[in-house]
Amino acid sequence: MTTYKDIGVEKVGHVGSIEIRRPPLNFFDISLINQIADALDEFDRDIEIRASVLSAQGKAFCAGANFGDPARQAQEAQEAKKKAKGDPADSLGPINHLYIQAVRIFRAKKPIVAAVQGAAIGGGLGLAVSADFRVTCPEARFSANFTKLGFHPGFGLTTTLPELIGKNNAELMFYTSRRVTGEEAYKWGLANELVPQDQVKAAAMKLAGEIAECSPLGLLSTRATMRAGLADRVMAATNHELAEQTRLRATEDFKEGVKATEERRVANFRGR
Repeated sequence: MTTYKDIGVEKVGHVGSIEIRRPPLNFFDISLINQIADALDEFDRDIEIRASVLSAQGKAFCAGANFGDPARQAQEAQEAKKKAKGDPADSLGPINHLYIQAVRIFRAKKPIVAAVQGAAIGGGLGLAVSADFRVTCPEARFSANFTKLGFHPGFGLTTTLPELIGKNNAELMFYTSRRVTGEEAYKWGLANELVPQDQVKAAAMKLAGEIAECSPLGLLSTRATMRAGLADRVMAATNHELAEQTRLRATEDFKEGVKATEERRVANFRGR
């Protein structure tokens, strides 16, 4: 198995395991998403692996992008300058590339079980939803908090979330930015299993092991049928999401939304 900077990768029988190791909140960037996609590609090439588990260290599964990170802001500003003469949708620079890497996850060929032991927020929710199944616990929180940031949903969620929990429930999550509990997620079908927090990863490994008892060729064939066109739909969705995020990123409301979130207060949005 390849050694990665921010994830731990191992093989347990016929199950591949990917553990995000950026505790406590496991914020993502292009590098992390690329590492996960690379590991899934590696699993696809290994005929012994039939399913995989995506888990995380720390208290959050993935808290999404850290918009308040000065290093991230500096990197994005530099990328934006490089692309200023090109397509306006490229002004977010790294996010454009991040979505390219995200689509690679959706093109993985083998079933993925996400072990969501804590918060899956924003793009972190998108990452959890990219898996075929989710095992979670009462303490977990699922949130598409984009509108509370003055932003537009991303990571393909405008396609994946409605397909998973229904259009109206997805609209509820998008329009309120509320945090959905583990119990609610289980009731809505956002999670497939609800177990005590200290059993989440073990239960995810057990589910992946159950999948791995089936014929590898049968699994590949059936999953390809069930997810036919999904990666292409996600790619189309991220292209639109990126354009909207680029437009809203330049507004006063976005700056206020990020600041209010950092200061843990209600944002004073002005619609400009």
